[in-house]
Order: sequence, then C-alpha cells, then structure tokens
Amino acid sequence: MPQELGSRARELSKPYYDDALPAHDQFHAARVRDVSIRLAADCESEVDSAVLSAAAWLHDIGRPRERTGAIDDHDEWAAAEAAELLETDGVTADRIDAITHCIRAHSIRANSPEPETLEAKLLFDADKLDAAGARGIVRMACIVGERSGSAGEKYAVIDDASVSGADSSDRPDITLLREWGRERLNELYTAPGRRLGDSRRQFMDDFFAQFESEIGVEGER
Repeated sequence: MPQELGSRARELSKPYYDDALPAHDQFHAARVRDVSIRLAADCESEVDSAVLSAAAWLHDIGRPRERTGAIDDHDEWAAAEAAELLETDGVTADRIDAITHCIRAHSIRANSPEPETLEAKLLFDADKLDAAGARGIVRMACIVGERSGSAGEKYAVIDDASVSGADSSDRPDITLLREWGRERLNELYTAPGRRLGDSRRQFMDDFFAQFESEIGVEGER
C-alpha cells in the first residue's frame, strides 16, 4: 500500500534527523514530501507516490554526517543506508532501486546523476522549491548562518554590498540568497514544478525589491 511505504520510511528516517540543523531537518523532509506529492497530483503521467514519498523522507538522512565530516557524499550514503533499511523491512528490490535512484539524483551538485524517472524529477523539483519562496529564503539564510564563521571564514553579512558599499567581497551576503534561489528555479524538470516555481520566483523578486528599499539613504557611515 502506498501510504504504508511512505509512513514506514518516515519512521525509519526520524532518528537520522536528530542531529540535523534547521535547513536539512525532518521538517525540510516533510515539506519536500508534501510538495512532491502536490506536484505529482498535477502530472499527466502516473506517479508511484509510495516511492516518491519514501524517497522524500529519506533523501537527506546523511546530511548530519556530511556536516560533521563523517562522510563525503550524503546522497550516496543515504541511498546505501536507505537500501539496507528498506531491504530489512521487506521492501521489494524494484521499489528499493526506484527510491535509491531518487535519492542519488536529488542534488544540484555537478557530480550528481541526472534524474531519469518521473519520481526522481519530482523529488528534485520539490527539494529545489524548498529553496525558493518565503520558506526558501528563511531556509537559505539558515544555510548561510550554518556556514558562517566556520573553517576560518569570515562571518556573513545581512546586507547587499553592491548597494551599501560594505567590504564583503569575500563574505556571503543577501545577494547569495537571490542567486541560490534563481539557480535552483532554473533547473526544475517538471511542468508542475516550473508553475509553482514561477509563483515563488515572483515572491522572491518582490522580497528582494523590498529589501533593497529598506537599506537606507546613501551617505557617509
């Protein structure tokens, strides 16, 4: 049953998110799951919602380990770990292969495989859409915060250096959030994903226009 596989994957994934930071926690997984199912409902072709739901819950279970340096690639690790969990739970080999392909192909990284199935494309789109819109801006800001000051880097600035004149050429600023959002929206695979992406893109354009209007008057500091 579709709901049984998705619900079971949710339970299996929970312990892996205990040490996750906000941008890649169980709530991110839940949003990706909900959006992917929403996109699937708008597809003309048939979607295996059980595979999609299970992949969404499990796609970032390796993020906490990657963040601490315990593993190098959270996609590959999560796919292997998910396969072992699901096999032990009695899931069929074809379903496991479909789920692990979705997990391996969900990232925007250059070394990530292309999503070949509709389920993998929907998971990819849902994951990228969680980096856009209102929630996406907050989530991307969390990622900048997570990385800020680590490994000897300078702290991020909540400003726009091109407008404020601040010396932040070697530090992430608000323009990075805009670039991240646009990059991800430009990579969407499915028509339902692009339609939802258009509305989130419009919100982000309005947000950044408002942000720039709040920077203040020009002059000496």
